[in-house]
Amino acid sequence: MNKLIVQFVGLVLLTVSLVFTEGCSPSKPVPAEDKVPRKADSSTPPAATVASAEGKVVLETKMPNPLLVGTPVPVNIPNLEPKLTGKRPDFLVPAGTVNLSKGRKVIASDSDPVVGTLNLLTDGDKEGDEGSWMELAPGKQWVQIDLEKEAIIYAIIVWHFHSQERAYRDVVVQVSNDPTFSKDVTTVFDNSAAGKDRPYIENYQGKLIDAKGAKGRYVRLSSNGNTTNKLNHYIEVEVFGLPAA
Repeated sequence: MNKLIVQFVGLVLLTVSLVFTEGCSPSKPVPAEDKVPRKADSSTPPAATVASAEGKVVLETKMPNPLLVGTPVPVNIPNLEPKLTGKRPDFLVPAGTVNLSKGRKVIASDSDPVVGTLNLLTDGDKEGDEGSWMELAPGKQWVQIDLEKEAIIYAIIVWHFHSQERAYRDVVVQVSNDPTFSKDVTTVFDNSAAGKDRPYIENYQGKLIDAKGAKGRYVRLSSNGNTTNKLNHYIEVEVFGLPAA
């Protein structure tokens, strides 16, 4: 009996010893990566990475000085686009994209503007002062830029008149290789009754239109008066793209 008691006590002491040793042994080091909460995996890289991978850059152009003069006239027009406040969001274009319209020849439905000359449309002057813009007759009028060769167009920026808040009616922007625009026409913007785009308030930053890589040699812009008067105005138009292969 005494022998059994001794064996039992020995077994208990051995068990206690093993438990104590296990509890006092150094803990297994935790890898540094496991100490930081892991983020969910994503197969979609950040936008900046995508842009870089596709060889795209932010479109840049020099802006004119903000200028608002005179008594504001209420802009009463249906379906008006929200007024742009602050800097316009960045727009990405392929690396190497340039302004193809600078200094190019301009024709118009009104060949003798009421104010200014047609070459003002592509002279690089975007200021809102008198002498920087041209004025075409009332009613539906258009201006047309000859890029001299077919191009892939990614963006078009239009400055109609930014020294007063106003919206121009029936603004349509089209691209074609046909100088008469009677065939093979791509419409990149249309806020007329037949179009899907919205009227917008003029701003010194101009209206940036996504041309989505439209191909053509000629760019035609139409309008039909504005919310202040029946006349049509243009300060500058920049056409950004690359020569077509």
